[in-house]
Amino acid sequence: MKPRHQHRSEDCRAVSDILQRVGDKWTVLVVSQLGKGPMRFNELRHIIGGISQKMLTTTLRGLERDGFVTRTVLPTTPPRVDYELTGLGRELLLPVTALGEWARKNTARVTEARMKFDLANPKS
Repeated sequence: MKPRHQHRSEDCRAVSDILQRVGDKWTVLVVSQLGKGPMRFNELRHIIGGISQKMLTTTLRGLERDGFVTRTVLPTTPPRVDYELTGLGRELLLPVTALGEWARKNTARVTEARMKFDLANPKS
């Protein structure tokens, strides 16, 4: 008997793992900002707004671990730390930017669909 789907479960897990990283709200914003060039931690935090220091640190570490971002410490006083997209991160910039643009363009349509659904399916 043949399986009903052509996808191997390990492929699905791999895709899910990557999408979990890049689909995160802060990851999209950080990658988009770093697409403009290298930035310092506080510069990123200021531009993104609303992100806590802990969340930005966590996001940057995850991106660095996955190979999307490099962290460079410059020997100054105090030390200067720059974050920059790697080649892999720059490749990610294209779909992330497209997804962000699509979301901005379609927010009203999604909101309208949610309202229609909620009206037709009131919570009991």
